[in-house]
Amino acid sequence: MIMELLTQGFLSSLLAGAIIAGVPLLLAGLGEQLSEKTGVLNIGLEGMMLTGAYLGFYIAWRTQSMALGLLGGAVGGLSVAGLMAGLCVWLRLNQIVIGIALTLGAQGGTALLQYVQFSRTYPRLGSVETLPIPLLSHTPFFGRIIFNQPLIVYLALAAVALFARAYRFTNLGLSLQAAGDKPAALDVAGVNVLGIRTMAVLITGLLAGTGGAFMSQIGAGIFVPYMTQGNGFIAIVLAMLARGRPLWVLGGALLFGACLSLTTALQVLGVQVPTDVIQMLPFIAVMAVLLLLGRRAKLPSALGTAYVRGLR
Repeated sequence: MIMELLTQGFLSSLLAGAIIAGVPLLLAGLGEQLSEKTGVLNIGLEGMMLTGAYLGFYIAWRTQSMALGLLGGAVGGLSVAGLMAGLCVWLRLNQIVIGIALTLGAQGGTALLQYVQFSRTYPRLGSVETLPIPLLSHTPFFGRIIFNQPLIVYLALAAVALFARAYRFTNLGLSLQAAGDKPAALDVAGVNVLGIRTMAVLITGLLAGTGGAFMSQIGAGIFVPYMTQGNGFIAIVLAMLARGRPLWVLGGALLFGACLSLTTALQVLGVQVPTDVIQMLPFIAVMAVLLLLGRRAKLPSALGTAYVRGLR
């Protein structure tokens, strides 16, 4: 009986942690997937998430409103994405160099703002309001975990279905794919390629900033400098591995979210594992998936080449 309770506690803790840690990866991964479809490899994703995390936390702390905080995080990510779009899409500067510069700038800028605003204190936000789904939230064991989440979690899941449908059944989805694969043909068809790419990068920033705000408001309830800890780069890998399938991004986000939350879940069983070891698990999982897929088929090796080569 005790072992059964411990096992249920471990599984519930692992599942809850996977959702909380996976939603930021899901939002950022969906945005990166959209950006990559148009030929823009958005290395600045980490900086967008971090900017969204700080601005979202600060606005939520000042207003005591989670909705305004998430909106502020989206604006923060959007502002960084605007720089990325202007410098890389319109001025045609190197995507990798600009992305790294934006990430480093966001890391230093948010750390400075946090110190100026709060000095050495780290204020915390209050409890997060959840939205239980009638009937489903009362399902034994998993119901109270899966169907009793903040509204943004349900919206993130809805975004997966929306993106999947847009990619497969709409002219916009065809234009997005053509902007990355055949930009010259899309230009001949009368579609503004630069406009499509700009839109994709801006939406990426909006989603990444929202993911960062989710991390600081709901995941941690606190902002700490450099708190994204490579989540933006994991989201980039998720988008690459998903190969244009939003459902794969969802599955990968939950998998890596479970890896990130494994420390807390193991504590339920009384197992103590060094935090550094747990933090390695997502990257080990990435390498394992890359090796597995690499044996079956070649992964895309020239992301962003449509942009780099221009309209020829």
